Amino acid sequence: MMSQYMEEFEQEPFEVGEFIERLTWRTNNELQNSEDFNPEALHNTFIQTIKDLKILQEKQQSRCERLEESLRQEQDSHAKKIVKLQERHQTAIDWFGQLDEKINSVAGKIMHLGEQLENVNTPRSRSVEAQKLLSYMSEFLMAGPVIVNDIFSDPLRLHEAADVIQKLYAISQDLPPGNFAESKRKIEKKYDEVERRLIEEFAAAQKSEDIERMKCLAQILSQFKGYTQCVDAYIEQSQMQPCSGKDIFIGIVPMCKHHYEIIKKVFANPQQVMSKFILNIYQLKLHQYAMTKLEDKKDEEKYLRTLYELYSRTLKLSSDLQVYMSTIDDDLLQKLTQQIFMKNLAVYPEIEIKCLTAKCSTELEKFYASKKHQKTQTTKGFRRNMEVLIATRANINIAAIEDYGGETFLSEELAINMLQEAKASFKRCRLLSSEVELPGNAIKLNGILQRFLMHEHVDYALELGLQAVPLAEGKVFPQLYFFDVVQKTNIIVHLLDKLCNTSVIPCVSNTPKYSDYVFKKRTLMDQIETKLDQGLDRSISAVIGWVKVYLQYEQKKTDYKPETDVDTISSAACLQVVQSLQPVIVQIKKCVDGENLQNVLTEFGTRLHRIIYDHLQTMQFNTAGAMCAICDVNEYRKCIRELDSPLVTQLFDILHALCNLLLVKPQNLQEVCTGDTLNYLDKSVVRQFIQLRTDFRIIKNTNYLKGIIE
Repeated sequence: MMSQYMEEFEQEPFEVGEFIERLTWRTNNELQNSEDFNPEALHNTFIQTIKDLKILQEKQQSRCERLEESLRQEQDSHAKKIVKLQERHQTAIDWFGQLDEKINSVAGKIMHLGEQLENVNTPRSRSVEAQKLLSYMSEFLMAGPVIVNDIFSDPLRLHEAADVIQKLYAISQDLPPGNFAESKRKIEKKYDEVERRLIEEFAAAQKSEDIERMKCLAQILSQFKGYTQCVDAYIEQSQMQPCSGKDIFIGIVPMCKHHYEIIKKVFANPQQVMSKFILNIYQLKLHQYAMTKLEDKKDEEKYLRTLYELYSRTLKLSSDLQVYMSTIDDDLLQKLTQQIFMKNLAVYPEIEIKCLTAKCSTELEKFYASKKHQKTQTTKGFRRNMEVLIATRANINIAAIEDYGGETFLSEELAINMLQEAKASFKRCRLLSSEVELPGNAIKLNGILQRFLMHEHVDYALELGLQAVPLAEGKVFPQLYFFDVVQKTNIIVHLLDKLCNTSVIPCVSNTPKYSDYVFKKRTLMDQIETKLDQGLDRSISAVIGWVKVYLQYEQKKTDYKPETDVDTISSAACLQVVQSLQPVIVQIKKCVDGENLQNVLTEFGTRLHRIIYDHLQTMQFNTAGAMCAICDVNEYRKCIRELDSPLVTQLFDILHALCNLLLVKPQNLQEVCTGDTLNYLDKSVVRQFIQLRTDFRIIKNTNYLKGIIE
């Protein structure tokens, strides 16, 4: 049992409750033959288990004491070992300190000895070096040709020869020119010879990409007066090959990146050498490339595109290469760019204006040629006004209205082409114009666009459209094309406004030219809006005038005053008018947009109401005719619902209520007149409609009209 208890105690986690449950379960199983629960047996089991656990506890306690004693002995043993190690470590520290003192003492003596040796050797070395220089100098001081020493003839001793001749050259500069002129000339000649050989060696090392030898030679040449020739030789040889075929811009940045790494390793002043490297690219390579590309100015459009491309790519190149420039040369690349394109930028505005003028003019000519139309001088409305006056007074038309077969002479495609050309011009203008000239150049380009697109195209089409609107009160339903003119004009104006917001305003904002731009634009838009309003007014007048004439001639008196009972239906004249007006409303809603649409529809509806109202005032109505009139008004109401105008809807609702006065029994007139719809009307209006009844003479002397007639 002890081993079983140990197994259960060592389980993780140990639960006391579970242990008691298992003990109870085992006891009950042993007594399974007994039918009743035996608490005595369970009590005995618990007593025995407690005794067993106490014995187990005593054994475990004894074992723990033995282990603790063993641990204390090991601790004492390790503590003694640590004390011995500390004593040995302290002894080693003492020995190290003594050794360090001896090393410092020996080092001090060695340094003192070295200084003494150097003091003795330095004068000796200088004397030896001076003796060598004097021996070399004596050769140059002797009369006659110079005897070539081995040091100057041996290619392997070039570095030594360079050191000697450089020192001799420095000494010769202090000699008086009189007696030593010949000697100085010989030294300078040999100096130039050695310098040339060094540069040749440097170029050879560059070809073989021997960086270490290039660095050594550059360091030697830095003491010579021809050091700049070494830098020039490196730059010339590095840029000898084309950068990248026909497109020079592609290879410049990689080339500079490659050579910058070499220059940093070879030259002591890499920033100055790199600046000169890039300067050579701009002044020679780029300048020649740009002049070659821009020498042909016959095709102005191609010239402007090339100029823009070259200038923009040069600016980007300058931005990419700025990392290789020193801080003192911060604006050098910008100045070099201006120098390259200075002549081209000076004449750019003139060429741009000339090119845009030619392109817009050509687009207009091509458009009118495609329409087989010859532009004529418009009469500015005078002839039209005379025709209207004569037609009104004499009831005749002196000439037919020319509508050009419905052609509007407005082209969205033409406008887009012009705007695209102008957009390209503004894009070039922003890049190629100086900050001072930019606003003025942008205003000039905008003036060209407005002249050709708005004045010579849109304004001309509006004049033709105004003249093509039929005269009012014609007997034939008018053919209206001006609504199409309005639609296309709105589209063109929106496209122009979008271009101005993105291309013109950024060029002139925050400058004195901005107010000039706003004034000219407002003047132009006012002129266009005035003609659009005039054309819409004429178009509405033509339609409403036709309705007036048509009802006047086609509406029979018997429609509203039949002699016999007839079916209650709308009159033929009314149905024809409604049928003719529906396409007009659809066309207006298609061609007019924004707030103008609601204004036009409201104006159209109010004029139509006035015509129908006046027309009904000319009729007499009996009961059957009144039913027909109400049917007609209902048809008109259905028609005008498409206008979506609350005002017009209210006017026709009132008209419908007035027509009810023609139908109701005389005794109900007072009640109808005081209803919600007619109560607020002027009594004279109500009285006029009641007088249109055929039985008015009978009922006017009755009390039915009391308060209405009076």
